[in-house]
Amino acid sequence: MLQRIWTISNFLSFCRIALLAPLAYFLLSDIPNNRMWAAGVIALGALTDFFDGYIARVLHQVTELGKILDPIADKIAAGGSGILLLLIGAIPLWYVLVVIGRDVVILIGSLYIRSRKNIITQSNWPGKIAVSLIALVVFFSVLGDTRFESYRQISLWLSVLMMAISMALYAQRLFVGGSAMRRSDA
Repeated sequence: MLQRIWTISNFLSFCRIALLAPLAYFLLSDIPNNRMWAAGVIALGALTDFFDGYIARVLHQVTELGKILDPIADKIAAGGSGILLLLIGAIPLWYVLVVIGRDVVILIGSLYIRSRKNIITQSNWPGKIAVSLIALVVFFSVLGDTRFESYRQISLWLSVLMMAISMALYAQRLFVGGSAMRRSDA
C-alpha cells in the first residue's frame, strides 16, 4: 500500500501545497525582487500541476489517493494564493470568494456523491482549464506590472467563465449522473 501512496505524482501534489510557504514568504517580505521570486514559485506550482498528472499516466502510477490529492492540492494552492494576494491588495475580494466558494461547493458535492453512491468524481476539462486560468490570474497579479493588466483581466474573466461551466457540469453529475464518474474499488 505504501508504494501506491508515495509515487512521484503524489509527491508533486504534496509539493504544490508546500509551495504556499515560500509564496507567503516572498509576497509578505520586503526582500529585493520579492514579486519576481513569488512569480517563480507560482510557475513552479503550475509545473507540478502539469507534471503530476502526466507522470502518473506515463509511469502508470495513477492511484486512488492521487485522484483525490491532485484536485485538493489545486484547491488549497488556488485558495491559499488567492488569500495571500488579497492580503497584499493584488486581487479583488469577490474573485477570491468565487474561487474558494466554487471549490467548497465541489468538495461538498464530491463528498456527498462518495458517501451516497460510492463514486469518486473525476475532474472535468473546464475545471482543469479554470485552474490553469486561475494560475495565470495569480501569476499576473503577483507580477503587479501594469503592462500585463489586460492579460490579467482576460485570464480573470475567462477563469470565471470556465468555473461556471465546470460547476454546471459538476451539478449535472450530482443530479443526473454522468459518464465521468466511476465506482470506487475501495
